Amino acid sequence: MRRDDRAPKTDAPVFEGAERLQKVLAAAGVGSRRACEDLIFRRRVTVNGKVAQLGDRADPTRDVIFVDGERLQADTRLVYLALNKPRGVVSTMADEKGRTALSDFVGHRVEQRVYHVGRLDADSEGLLLLTNDGNLAHRLTHPSYGVPKTYLCEVAGPIPRNLGKRLAAGVKLEDGPVTVDSFKVVDTLGKTAQVELTLHEGRKHIVRRLLAEVGHPVSRLVRTSIGPIRLGDLRAGRTRRLTNAEVAALFKAVGD
Repeated sequence: MRRDDRAPKTDAPVFEGAERLQKVLAAAGVGSRRACEDLIFRRRVTVNGKVAQLGDRADPTRDVIFVDGERLQADTRLVYLALNKPRGVVSTMADEKGRTALSDFVGHRVEQRVYHVGRLDADSEGLLLLTNDGNLAHRLTHPSYGVPKTYLCEVAGPIPRNLGKRLAAGVKLEDGPVTVDSFKVVDTLGKTAQVELTLHEGRKHIVRRLLAEVGHPVSRLVRTSIGPIRLGDLRAGRTRRLTNAEVAALFKAVGD
């Protein structure tokens, strides 16, 4: 007896764009159709909060699908990219002054029109996310979701031992106080030092303003992570597509 024959009939609504669930999973990169059938059979897939059954159909543009408890973005029209923004590049898709912009690095690599999630000033480098998923982009940038971001900075030294405690306690800036989630000294290089700090807000120039306020102006700033996504060894000016696991981790970070 085939597994499809063992599945009870369901009375769930079927939308116009609905397809066999195993086909939707396979198209999203979960595995072969046979492997996806096995996941469904073993009750490891849910659709809109209900455990899926063999024979179920799903619309990848409308239905919320989880595999092993992780949100799956099954809509293949959606794009999720990581970019290592080089220094001197403005955080806009096109610049009216003719400066190098983000589209110069991604415009010819993806068919879909994508937008940057948050910003890095022109003098800063590192991780930027780009997507056409407006809902996720909003959640990643809205302060209420508190998605942490980590930065590696070269600053004027020496660094006093109590600086980490001072930053954790909060530093008052002209637009309100700011605190860091973590801080550590990575290296000392003569009169400069490399420090790493993580904070969960994204006010304009917040890291540079914060460190300047405590007497350690930044000479170089690299963002190394946004939530669960890490820059890793991605070279400056290069992009890569996020994996299914990384996209699922982003959804989890914003409570979806």
